Amino acid sequence: METLSHTITTSASAKPRLPRNDNVHRRLLRFRHGFSSLNLGTLRSQRSSSGFFKVECSQQSSKNCIDFTDPDWKSKFQQDFERRFNIPHITDTFPDAHSFPSTFCLRMRTPVTEDFAEGYPSDEEWHGYINNNDRVLLKVIHYSSPTSAGAECIDPNCTWVEQWVHRAGPREKIYFKPEEVKAAIVTCGGLCPGLNDVIRQIVITLEIYGVKNIVGIPFGYRGFSDKGLAEMPLSRKVVQNIHLSGGSLLGVSRGGPSVSDIVSSMEERGINMLFVLGGNGTHAGANAIHDECRKRKLKVAVVGVPKTIDNDILLMDKTFGFDTAVEEAQRAINSAYIENLVEKTNATDASGNIVLGDIGVRIQQETKKYFKEIGIPADVKYIDPTYMIRACRANASDGILCTVLGQNAVHGAFAGYSGITVGICNTHYVYFPIPEVISHPREVDPNSRMWHRCLTSTGQPDFI
Repeated sequence: METLSHTITTSASAKPRLPRNDNVHRRLLRFRHGFSSLNLGTLRSQRSSSGFFKVECSQQSSKNCIDFTDPDWKSKFQQDFERRFNIPHITDTFPDAHSFPSTFCLRMRTPVTEDFAEGYPSDEEWHGYINNNDRVLLKVIHYSSPTSAGAECIDPNCTWVEQWVHRAGPREKIYFKPEEVKAAIVTCGGLCPGLNDVIRQIVITLEIYGVKNIVGIPFGYRGFSDKGLAEMPLSRKVVQNIHLSGGSLLGVSRGGPSVSDIVSSMEERGINMLFVLGGNGTHAGANAIHDECRKRKLKVAVVGVPKTIDNDILLMDKTFGFDTAVEEAQRAINSAYIENLVEKTNATDASGNIVLGDIGVRIQQETKKYFKEIGIPADVKYIDPTYMIRACRANASDGILCTVLGQNAVHGAFAGYSGITVGICNTHYVYFPIPEVISHPREVDPNSRMWHRCLTSTGQPDFI
């Protein structure tokens, strides 16, 4: 089994002005006609006299393509979409798995009591359960032409095809008894605003279900194999105020042991719920863990919560931490503008006083000199803006997003789903199968209005 890697390889930007070649042309197809869900490597395209693309399947792999001359292509596309976006469930591996009445109720703000240990009365006023057949539209705009701004069409005629994904939330039936659950939380990759908010809400929601055994795996996937890193017991009391601080209560790291070693460690520890907070690479690892658990016939739920300040996860409106990072980055950007302004006005402040040298450098030098003289090793570093935007606490909007993501991650695990990630799509919370969101990073369309707004705002030349 290969060692997990968190390296994310970004795709090259589309360059419409370059000579037409297969790679560039495929990217143009994706941008202009929304073919991102198809295997573009198996398509060949030609421009017709009308200026639109004619797309056909290659003979070698026609089963992965769409034949638009087939009158039933639309229904076949929908069937293929439903197959790919069907979320894995415990019963796929354990057909005889028993379900139980949910121990979650909207009237319960604290852990479940003895009175309702076997579930709540079937009175709709007591709960707010999601039906397993509830769906959310993935695409909400019906484009009438591929020339419309931002058009994402499946075929050159922009035929409307409904694409539905699973709605997130608590289910009436659960597949894990809370008293038998040992839940683990792990944070991987780099820091991101909101990590502590998600950890906190996962723990609180687990306790509301009635789970008593909750642990944190320290320093990412490495915590599964490093014998010197003990798992951290978690409870509502432990996490009550962690959302007031940035960073991660559990620590983070990149890379880790092999998937086989991780699953063996989970098996030894008795972990049957794993919540993974991370980006594309981390989710690839989570999906590999899910597959290995199924291979070993382990009844384990693996649920991801996407984390990245880059906002480059496919299909989702946004990821937590992005808004906070942008807001915090403005501080450094605005400070840089102020510094340039002072330089251009002969380095005097508003009162006419001479602006002295960088006090930060002076303090750094004097502090190091002082501790060296008294024989104590010390170092003083500047605060790097790239870490300022990662290590700060989440703002209000991200805090709310993190809260709901954490809740729905737990709901998905108790509902018996595994190999999924939770996200927000068209303002609704949904479950995605992990492979569909990690196939490639989200790309910027250089022909989009968004990119035009960026160039208009910054005044930079259009190099692409």
